[in-house]
Amino acid sequence: MIKKILLSILCLSFFQSLTKLNAQVLEDYSQKWDVGERESWFGTSDLVSQEVDLTAFPLSYLYLEIPEETVVFAGDKLWFYAEKDTVWSRQLIGIKEELKANEINLTLYKEGIGTQDVKFKKVLDPKKVSFDSQETTGAFKIREDKRGDFRDFFVVSIIIILVLIALYKQAYPYIFRGLSKPSGLLSDDDFSEIGSLQKFFSLDILSFVFIVNLMTALVGVLGFAIFRPDLFLRLFPEGFKYLLMVWLVVSFGLLVLTIFKFLAIRTFAYMFDLGKVEFPHFFYLLRLIIWGSMLFLAIAFMFLMNSFFQLENVLELTFRGFFWMYLGGIGVLFIMMMNKLSFKKYHLFTYLCIAELVPFLILAKWVMVLGQ
Repeated sequence: MIKKILLSILCLSFFQSLTKLNAQVLEDYSQKWDVGERESWFGTSDLVSQEVDLTAFPLSYLYLEIPEETVVFAGDKLWFYAEKDTVWSRQLIGIKEELKANEINLTLYKEGIGTQDVKFKKVLDPKKVSFDSQETTGAFKIREDKRGDFRDFFVVSIIIILVLIALYKQAYPYIFRGLSKPSGLLSDDDFSEIGSLQKFFSLDILSFVFIVNLMTALVGVLGFAIFRPDLFLRLFPEGFKYLLMVWLVVSFGLLVLTIFKFLAIRTFAYMFDLGKVEFPHFFYLLRLIIWGSMLFLAIAFMFLMNSFFQLENVLELTFRGFFWMYLGGIGVLFIMMMNKLSFKKYHLFTYLCIAELVPFLILAKWVMVLGQ
């Protein structure tokens, strides 16, 4: 009796497995696309392509999920145009007869298209393949819909920042060199000159801080628009001028927050009886932010203009690099203060934890949660 029950279960499992074979994916081509090479500094070829064998499994089907406004070529022949998001499937034997070829070079043209945008499989029965929604992630939506506006905004913002830097360098050359020199990241000279720069609320210093905030705000707006465009588009209207307005508003907001941060550092320095250490402390980390933002924007510019579909992954790695660079900067700051100032180590460590480390980690955690 038990043997009969087991035999029945095995037979039932066998027939169920045969049924599931109807939806079997013979080969998944989705990650095998060759992406079009760069054409210029300010454009991409916007195509993906690959060779497809039409002789293997001739009774199977090619299954494509194509985003809207995509032109599909078979070799040099214009095959069809997908005006809207489309699920397309054809049996290989029919394609082979139509094109009179044993293999084809399938090419898809669309502005900003990438390997993640096209699902491409060889299947036994396309009706039993679960349809993957063509809703793109936030970064891809911006790429597909408003990539031109986004590029224009980024380039105009960079030009504005460079013009302001040039004007500031002409107006205040000594302050500009002192506050932006990269050698200051590895030098403790600032701690030997405490008191030489104590007019924080003067026009020259606030102007420099505002230029730095323009760079930081551009990094923030870029990251927000790439990683959370769903939320970005709900909060702000679309278009070039609105991106520019958001950037300027965020810059002024960061200027206010920077002023409060300086006041907080001054307060903590007074509470710990560290003298006027807030000036070299603040401007050392400001210098770190300057060079970190410049590196970030240079990388973003390169990929924004050439490989937009890779921008999200690159920015994720860049943000992580900036996180560890800032933590490293706090560590170097601690060593400089420990070697140059006559204060106890635990005194300095507690001061930096309260003034820098804890607020930065809280901010980083908030940004990580927002990005998810």
